[in-house]
Amino acid sequence: MTICHFDIPLNLVDKYGSWRNRKVIDCYLNYCDAVFRYFKDKVRYWITFNEINMLMHLPFMGAGIRFSRGENETAVKYQAAHNELVASAYAVKLAHEINPKFRVGCMLAAGSVYPYSCRPEDVWESMKRDRENYFFIDVQARGAYPAYAKKFLEQEGIRLEMGPWDTKILREYTVDFISLSYYNSRCVRADGQGEASGGNVFASAKNPYLECSQWGWPIDPLGLRITLNALYDRYQKPLFIVENGLGARDEPDENGRIEDDYRIDYLRAHIRAMMDAADEDGVDLIGYTPWGCVDLISATTGEMSKRYGFIYVDKDDRGIGSRKRVRKKSFAWYRGVIEANGENLK
Repeated sequence: MTICHFDIPLNLVDKYGSWRNRKVIDCYLNYCDAVFRYFKDKVRYWITFNEINMLMHLPFMGAGIRFSRGENETAVKYQAAHNELVASAYAVKLAHEINPKFRVGCMLAAGSVYPYSCRPEDVWESMKRDRENYFFIDVQARGAYPAYAKKFLEQEGIRLEMGPWDTKILREYTVDFISLSYYNSRCVRADGQGEASGGNVFASAKNPYLECSQWGWPIDPLGLRITLNALYDRYQKPLFIVENGLGARDEPDENGRIEDDYRIDYLRAHIRAMMDAADEDGVDLIGYTPWGCVDLISATTGEMSKRYGFIYVDKDDRGIGSRKRVRKKSFAWYRGVIEANGENLK
């Protein structure tokens, strides 16, 4: 269960300025206390923040952050990030006190960043981009700000407002596992040439070795295995894939059926890559859930036509439609995958 999935109450945005204000930490912990106790005997695995690194890329969607004219936006985002990290650590502490069997994890929008070439400048750029995503998890999994983050804040002249116990709390209450979303890998060039978002939040140079989805997202099953290995090598904590899927235009045929073999192919290849990471590479992988079950509006583009679900919803980008639900071909296929615990991917 994810405690906060891009859904901070708007009242807290208006009243306190959202996560830029430390008062929101107490509000969050009050909420945690309520849900931990209510679901004490029903839920074991918890995630403190969905795709916490998205704060840096979509600050309002990810954390309800608004900016004033002339404000140092980078400083505001890192202050909000610090407050979320402290809140996450306190949530771990609270969860373990309420039920020692609770397992609390962090969650990032993942996907390894490849250098466009073997030019050292491209390799260095890919390392910097990876660090942008690892920053949050470095703190949540290791319990302290990494050296590169401290140096960045120093160079930017950013001084974080920190409470007297923040360092201790971050150090002593690290997460039990690391969860992630994975849709694609990325590719970067030091000169910035050839970069385009392709409908994604993360800009990426086009990788000539990969095919792309209808929204320009690279399709890279091996990239999932690479990402899992990179995360496990770095943190040595159990991993949980909580989002993985293909956004596509699904059109019912003359009989009203949705033959989404392309989605089945995507998921089959990624599940195989996931199993290779666990079985052949020794990655401690404790779970997998795809995104998603039912078609819904895309967070990044606001479209209904960008569909991920196993269940089709008759509704278009303008909100027009009967809203009738229809099981796609992938529905029966994935049901079989679940029944066989991934052993049957035909």
